[in-house]
Amino acid sequence: METRDSVAQVWGERTPFAGEGQWPVRVDQRIVDEPDHWVQSACVLCSNGCGCDIGVKGGRIVGVRGRAQDEVNRGRLGPKGLHGWEANHSADRLTQPLVRRDGQLQPASWDEAMDLIVRNAQEVRRQYSAGAIGFYTSGQLFLEEYYTLGIIGKAGLGTPHMDGNTRLCTATAAAALKETFGSDGQPGSYRDIDATDCILMVGHNMSSTDTVLWMRVLDRRRHANPPRLIVIDPRRTATAQEADLHLAPRIGTNVAVLNGLLRLLIEGQHVQRDFVAQHTIGFDHLKAVVSTYTPERVQEISGVPAADLQRAAQMIAASSMLLSTCLQGVYQSNQATAAAVQVNNINLLLGRIGRPGCGILQMNGQPTAQNTREAGADGDLPAFRNWDNIEHIEALARLWNVDPAIIPHWTPPTHALQIFRYCETGSIRMLWAQATNPAVTLPNLPRIRNILRRPELFVVVQDAFLTETAQLADVVLPAAIWGEKTGTFTNVDRTVHISHKAVEPPGQARPDFDIFVDFAQRMGFKDKDGAPLVKWNTPEQAFEAWKECTRGRPCDYTGLSYAKLTGGSGIPWPCNDEHPEGDHYPYRSLVFPTDPDYCETYGHDLITGGLISPQAYRAMNPAGRAILKPAEYMAPFEEPDDAYPFFLTTGRLVYHFHTRTKTGRSRALAEAAPDDFVQISHEDAQRLGIADGDWIRLTSRRGAVEARAQLGDIGPGELFVPFHFGYWDDPGRARAANELTVYEWDPVSKQPHFKYAAVRLDKIDAPATPQPQGMNGSGQGAAARPASATGVVQVMSRLKDAAVEGFKEGLNKAKTPRAHVADYIGLLQESERRLVRAFDQVRETHPDEPDIAPICRIFASWSNTSANALDPFVQRYGERRKGEPERLDKALLLQRSQGGFDMLRDLHDLWLLVSESTISLDVLEQAARSLHDKEFQAAVEAMRDRNRRQRTWLRTRIRQGAPQVLVVPA
Repeated sequence: METRDSVAQVWGERTPFAGEGQWPVRVDQRIVDEPDHWVQSACVLCSNGCGCDIGVKGGRIVGVRGRAQDEVNRGRLGPKGLHGWEANHSADRLTQPLVRRDGQLQPASWDEAMDLIVRNAQEVRRQYSAGAIGFYTSGQLFLEEYYTLGIIGKAGLGTPHMDGNTRLCTATAAAALKETFGSDGQPGSYRDIDATDCILMVGHNMSSTDTVLWMRVLDRRRHANPPRLIVIDPRRTATAQEADLHLAPRIGTNVAVLNGLLRLLIEGQHVQRDFVAQHTIGFDHLKAVVSTYTPERVQEISGVPAADLQRAAQMIAASSMLLSTCLQGVYQSNQATAAAVQVNNINLLLGRIGRPGCGILQMNGQPTAQNTREAGADGDLPAFRNWDNIEHIEALARLWNVDPAIIPHWTPPTHALQIFRYCETGSIRMLWAQATNPAVTLPNLPRIRNILRRPELFVVVQDAFLTETAQLADVVLPAAIWGEKTGTFTNVDRTVHISHKAVEPPGQARPDFDIFVDFAQRMGFKDKDGAPLVKWNTPEQAFEAWKECTRGRPCDYTGLSYAKLTGGSGIPWPCNDEHPEGDHYPYRSLVFPTDPDYCETYGHDLITGGLISPQAYRAMNPAGRAILKPAEYMAPFEEPDDAYPFFLTTGRLVYHFHTRTKTGRSRALAEAAPDDFVQISHEDAQRLGIADGDWIRLTSRRGAVEARAQLGDIGPGELFVPFHFGYWDDPGRARAANELTVYEWDPVSKQPHFKYAAVRLDKIDAPATPQPQGMNGSGQGAAARPASATGVVQVMSRLKDAAVEGFKEGLNKAKTPRAHVADYIGLLQESERRLVRAFDQVRETHPDEPDIAPICRIFASWSNTSANALDPFVQRYGERRKGEPERLDKALLLQRSQGGFDMLRDLHDLWLLVSESTISLDVLEQAARSLHDKEFQAAVEAMRDRNRRQRTWLRTRIRQGAPQVLVVPA
């Protein structure tokens, strides 16, 4: 019994409207039996957070209906929400703990499983320190569970290694908001759709990823006064087909397109000058950077026709409002944070923020991703505190009544792929994952499987199903899921919902909250006074503790309660004495949380990810103003070539969520999207003799997948594969998209690059590549790596001496007096050329460190640019002394091996070599000023900027790696 067929009619009938608060009610419902009662909840199968009620009969879930009074959805539900609950009753639910014995997972009691976990945690901490323990959580738990997990990791164990699969979907949203506004938290509201006259969607296929939000957009656009819609997406999705203008850039070129739009808005005199002057900083720098991105240049880089780019700028400028959104087409692609920040910049240049119809939605990929970030269960500190601000650490320590020293703040937080890298090297010895499936969701799956199979790594998996990851675990804990526990969660536009327990979990399955509290008690975590560290036993008690943690912070929950959230609509934060019913427009005052004493971060270099120091941030004096940050376009690090001529991107389908652990167990959803496919252009298909439905094998440098062809709606040379399909339903062939993807990440957000990989395409008669073997956890560990490689030397300690000796000998041999500006130009040029070689060697020495190769490529190119930029001044001021380069050579090019300690030493040496250039630049700057050579001064200044960014990144990376390398035996 259902009000509509949501599989056939994904978005349902239209209910046109215009104006805030005017969206008509339409209650969607699907039940298989008449409920005897309904229980309030909200949907957890996308990030929209739709209010719903769970229908219960005889202790079982029998259906769902949308909540008419909830302003997020006004009763509507999408196909996943209407069908996904069937997974609760799946016959393959985990109902008792499993422990690996003799290579096999076997049933165990809760005491046996928990005692084994506690013994391992205690022993690992005793032998290797808390830095050898890592947590990898989800975007599927409740706020109360995240907060409990956060205090266990950060104040109980004191490990910096805590992140979640939200790193894969929403880390860039958080990073972009922090970089621009000083703190996480959406500047926009879903209400902006109701009023706006222009919507810009960048890399956001809303029709598939947020079906109810897309209903809201469609209903606005069916009114007599529709908002214009501009979509930037390489694929011609249903979202793009609805748009008034679709820009289809080449994969990985978002920054070039957005820079082009910014330039057109600036050159067209559309900037709100008073707003920019009063409420932002950085405009002049932004203007300078985007000035070269003419429509013609953007067309050359991205393939977007110059006329279409100009039309997009005209449509935006002609509107009076603007709602901008973006999602994985930005977050998982090249230059993710840099691109997302440029989206923020567009709204800020036009002054379109803080009022209805003018907002930014840096969308989330998961329903409770916002809570992961808020509660500190990932790399962030609770309530958007700044890990680099000692006063924030001390305030948190007072709240928890612990020594500030235990809270990790001595290094940047460890992100997900770095956690797995530490597992690969043996530095992390225990990994505990909850409600996530990295054996399908992480990039370069052959590598991930080898990591999880390492015999030295003790793996705990907490889930409702025996996922591909759970099959590789040492202990599996059966978890309750949505509908079987109580808690709260927060959607994209900061609306907090409560989900009440409707039914009992099956068998011995327990809520994640109960598991965490049990672990904390068994570990004996105490505060400074000897009281239990975790002072709550129920979710509501945890929520009350969380409220106090948020007091005075941007995500202020102090005006909320379980009682207040029950019975009506969800309520947005901030909700406090000032805003007792919540605030949909947190920046209506146009005062942003950028104050140095309040902000969540001091920011990063958008290209390198290097940290901005507290001192440098204070010198910027943001004083409550938003920060306009530009970024030059950088090409993706892996691009098509003769061996791998196609560019692959991945993404979602409307009927499935993540690895289908729930949606794949709904018959209707599974039948609607039963298998993988490869989307290919008609042009490429015709050229290769491929028909719709033919079998195709895709091969990258990492692995292969096989799937049927689906023709159309994508550009030539580009391919698309949905990422939902793994191996739990035994397809018999390799089909997970992440067999192909690259193990690299964005330098700021650390979000993996799922959206581009170079692949080869072959038409095949039938599948022949089997699905990965050894999924029972009996693998033999990671593949062998080279025992040694050439590294950068102990250069730099001897470089200065070599240079000094060279100067002395040169002076002694001089026949006539001469100016020595040429000698320092020569010294700097040789330093930069040696830096090129040094960065190349570090890249070659450490091929398994995913961030080293791309950043070393950038830095080598920068040093090469700097060296070449000095050629005109060599001609102008003369050649350097002979002999000095040979002396410098003697200080270079000893060997090092691959490994954590040697990598740290190589980075240390690189920093010293870059610092050698810094001193030469200081010397030459004074000479240039004395010579009144403005061209020389400008060249030195450009080199100094590159040099500074190199040093900043190197220092950041050294600080991040040092505690693990020096303290934890490996």
